[in-house]
Amino acid sequence: MVTRPTRMRCEKNVSWQLDVIHAHRTRKMNSGMQNIAISLGAMQLARKIPFDDPQVLTYVRIAYVVAQVIVIGTYYYTSLKIKAKNDQTVLKYVEAPSPMAQPGALVTTTVRDYDLSETSKLLRAAYMGIAMMAFMHLYMKFTQPLFIQSLMTLKNLYDAKLVAIHVLGKKAEGDLKRPFKTAGMFGAPPSGPATDAAAIAEAEKRVGAKKED
Repeated sequence: MVTRPTRMRCEKNVSWQLDVIHAHRTRKMNSGMQNIAISLGAMQLARKIPFDDPQVLTYVRIAYVVAQVIVIGTYYYTSLKIKAKNDQTVLKYVEAPSPMAQPGALVTTTVRDYDLSETSKLLRAAYMGIAMMAFMHLYMKFTQPLFIQSLMTLKNLYDAKLVAIHVLGKKAEGDLKRPFKTAGMFGAPPSGPATDAAAIAEAEKRVGAKKED
């Protein structure tokens, strides 16, 4: 027979476990939804900014330029740190399948080369964003995106895994483990390259079959 104090302790333990599970799921959802939430919040805030005031517009332009300089400078600094570490640890993985249902290719590289490649992607994305914003602001005369992208650029810098590893000094484990995976939306599991032995062995078989052909 279960006594009342024992039943109360069990209920508290179950409640605590449910709270932990709920908090974990909430963090996963927040990780995938943060950019959307920040973007929507920035849009609402931008409506209250008097962009018609030349002085205000000048401040927003300066803020945007400063944000881009910080981001690009940080990415270049990250690449210098990667080259200085020169980590030649071999990294082997299978790329994610293509949208045309083609199996992913086997990739064998080093941590140094992988990190430099990912840093180049971050820089290209930053330059592409600047080019698009220049077109939207200078040619289309849009002003609100300047403010929104100033915030989103810094948020993307905060989310950059290579910055977390090489600048902030975090360990390359968990979400920061190479090769990087893309967080799923609404609590869905992350997607990205496969690193398990079975996937790598299957990819090696495909490579061997192609060589024989």
